[in-house]
Amino acid sequence: MKILRMAAVGAAAALALTACSSNGSGSDDNSSSGGDGATVKVWLVGSDTPDEAREYLETTFEEQNPGSDLVIEEQQWDGLVDKLSQAMTDPKTSPQIVEVGNTQSTTFTSAGAFMPLDDKYEELGGDDLLSGFVEIGTYDDTLFAVPYYAGSRLVFYSKAAYEAAGLEAPTTLDQYIEDGKTLKEANAATANYSGIWYPGQDWRNGLPFIWSEGGELAEQNDDGEWVGAINSPEAVAGLEKVQDIMLNANGAAPDAKETDPQIPWCAGELATLSAPGWVYGSLIGEDNGGCPDSESDIGVYALPGETEGETAPVFLGGSNIAIPAQAANQDLAYKAMQIMLSDEYQTILAHNGLTPAKVSLASEMGDTPVAQAAAKAAENVKLTPVAPGWSNVESDLVMETLFTELAQGKDAQEAADAANDKITAALNR
Repeated sequence: MKILRMAAVGAAAALALTACSSNGSGSDDNSSSGGDGATVKVWLVGSDTPDEAREYLETTFEEQNPGSDLVIEEQQWDGLVDKLSQAMTDPKTSPQIVEVGNTQSTTFTSAGAFMPLDDKYEELGGDDLLSGFVEIGTYDDTLFAVPYYAGSRLVFYSKAAYEAAGLEAPTTLDQYIEDGKTLKEANAATANYSGIWYPGQDWRNGLPFIWSEGGELAEQNDDGEWVGAINSPEAVAGLEKVQDIMLNANGAAPDAKETDPQIPWCAGELATLSAPGWVYGSLIGEDNGGCPDSESDIGVYALPGETEGETAPVFLGGSNIAIPAQAANQDLAYKAMQIMLSDEYQTILAHNGLTPAKVSLASEMGDTPVAQAAAKAAENVKLTPVAPGWSNVESDLVMETLFTELAQGKDAQEAADAANDKITAALNR
């Protein structure tokens, strides 16, 4: 046996996980490799995985494994790391497959909390898998988590609002900001109108401005220690541009989250929205409060860069999937993972606006304006720091606090200095 330590980030304490070496059949007396009554629990986070894919997974798994069941349990991003950390300590409570955000993966892989998948790599897709997500799912040369889906951020806009203001899609990042101000002023009669919708806690949409100025969130010293870098002159210059949008082009609340953008969109309260490509489905889907009648009014483009003809470096969001080291029925879990990475399942994701885990299936996203913009945006993408402690930063809401303060008008350098100290402390906790 070996004791593995993992950061229990939400509680700011270490959580000890006891894990036996896994041979793929589980680590508890109650584990089995299948059979009547065996159940595989799959934790999916949020609503990004479409219903069609969920139904395919459940049906296909149960057809291929008679007598066994697959149950999908939907989790929420808020508090996920803490909840998963607790659930994985006991084979009786641990799910068999978990979805984690790509920025959260290192917290678990560095702790050995997931079952190694090195010998499964080729069977799951090999070099056809998204390389960046394979990298972030690998720790100490061992693969623990494989890609599930990805998605770069796009800019959705109201064609009618742009036309009324005499605007077209901007060609530079500075023009994007100025157009947002113009759109807000042109619609001043509408309360809380956003030329560019920017809820205060949305730090991920601020990353392109930081990166475009040459700034970083954190850096690794020569001795291997991670330290914050968000208070550098370059990073602060980017934060000041974000603050300009927040204060002069935006109508969202300073402490609001970026969830449910379809609500202000369908209410006619915004002209421009930066969001992952799969949000398009939320804007036009009736089931989640979207408005199908607005589909013809939605335009889309990749966020422009500092120089005309370039795109800004945008955050590549998405998820990895893994099998907890303590989970029972790991053999069955792996069979479910194979279905989730099959061409059929990944094609369903692609048809619903998600970038599939396999590069060869990217064409399945089609040639719609959204797919074309996604391909353009994907030319220049970045990830958050690949540091084991980065999940601490997210769970401590350091970035949300920083961006809320910017939205409230706090001096950018002062806010960044305070946040930088917290980032360094969280990275090394």
